[in-house]
Amino acid sequence: MKRTSTVILSVALLGIAGAGLSAFNYAPSETSAKRNIVVAQTETATFDIENMTCATCPITVRTAMSRVEGVDSVEVDYETKTAIVRFDASVTTAALVGQASTDAGYPAHASNAEDSDHSEAEHQH
Repeated sequence: MKRTSTVILSVALLGIAGAGLSAFNYAPSETSAKRNIVVAQTETATFDIENMTCATCPITVRTAMSRVEGVDSVEVDYETKTAIVRFDASVTTAALVGQASTDAGYPAHASNAEDSDHSEAEHQH
């Protein structure tokens, strides 16, 4: 009986000690967390695309533009011969995105490039 009480007491003490350790914060310090924050500067650019002559051409354009580092999304419209691209302006530029399409055989010319924060505010008015 004494041995059972000792075992129960030991297990209880280990449980209490374990609960106390979980109270410690193992998260990185606020200073180191701030250093890892990267703010994306999302912009949207609309491109006029040349040489798209068949329904599969947009696939090549989308693939080329999507491979540019910093590009978030690419929507290509075969009928209007345009592409709308959202990208992180802190990583790439509209010119580089357009050049990727041009290099794939589909010259792209930006018809507009705007900061998405401004464009969303304008659409709300």
